[in-house]
Formats: sequence, C-alpha cells, structure tokens
Amino acid sequence: MAKYSLTEARQRTLRVDEARLDATTEDEIRAHQIEDGYDPDFEPASVRVVHAPQEIRLRLAMTQDEFAAELSVPLATVKEWETGRSSPTTTARNELDRLASGLSPAATRRRGQA
Repeated sequence: MAKYSLTEARQRTLRVDEARLDATTEDEIRAHQIEDGYDPDFEPASVRVVHAPQEIRLRLAMTQDEFAAELSVPLATVKEWETGRSSPTTTARNELDRLASGLSPAATRRRGQA
C-alpha cells in the first residue's frame, strides 16, 4: 500500500481514463457491482428521511430554548445535536420526526395519555 501525506495526496494529479470511463456499459457496471458483492436489484423496503435537528428548529422558527422545551430535553442536548457532538436517541428522533411532520410532541404525548 502506498503511503504518503495528505499534502502529497492533494498535490497528486488524478489519472482518469475518460475514454474508458465513457465506454463502460450499464451491463459492465452491473457486473462490477455483483463482483463487489452488491445486489444491483436490491430495493430497500422503506427509507426513513432523517432531518437534522437544527434544520427542523430553523424551519419552525424556534430558538434553541423553545426547541428544547418542546422536546422536553435540556438546552445543552439541543446544542450538542446541532454541533454534532452527539446524536438524538431513538426516542428523541421519533419526537423530531413528529415535529418535522407538523405534530407537536407535547400534544402527541397528551393524546397517548388520554
């Protein structure tokens, strides 16, 4: 394996055979995928769109304090999510999903308790 520094790596010029790349057929790409262990026909049963907590908060025009109160989490937790120092738990992610879809987590909790 070649070893060189990041600076050296950035200074290297890429050598891409554009003609060969352009000549690659879909069948060849498929064969390479299978060879590499991928199933080109795989379709996930479901895909969950994950919105960043800060994206949700800004879309709702909330301060971090308001957002933390709405989610019933400490302000420090919201700050850690937004800086990438930590990630929301599954429970928090579910609450964030509800907020992103326009449902209030507090209202959802109240409905569940009634």
